[in-house]
Amino acid sequence: MGKFSNDFTGQITGSAYCDAASAITPPSGKVILGIYFIQDNVLAALVAEDPEMHINTVGSAHEQDNAGSNSQDHGDGGLTLSAAKFPAGSTIYGRWTSVTPAADADGGIIVYFGK
Repeated sequence: MGKFSNDFTGQITGSAYCDAASAITPPSGKVILGIYFIQDNVLAALVAEDPEMHINTVGSAHEQDNAGSNSQDHGDGGLTLSAAKFPAGSTIYGRWTSVTPAADADGGIIVYFGK
């Protein structure tokens, strides 16, 4: 599994833009490393490569009082992403296999692919 460095841009192997309520998936062998929000947006779906490690809409990363994940290299207190509005100009980082933004003809998102 790839690790982030101080030079995130050196890990980018491609990108995609979307302003529709359509799922974006990375090319084979890649993941989504970053998501840039052109305008405020609420993600309809965000699927993590490891849902216990990275924020997602499927389950709680670093879930509160989860004895199974807390005994590994996980933190504690995370919640499942639901209806959170990400502000324009923000970027989130992680390792995702799919993202579906809310439709937004005036903005959208840019996703960055990498290993």
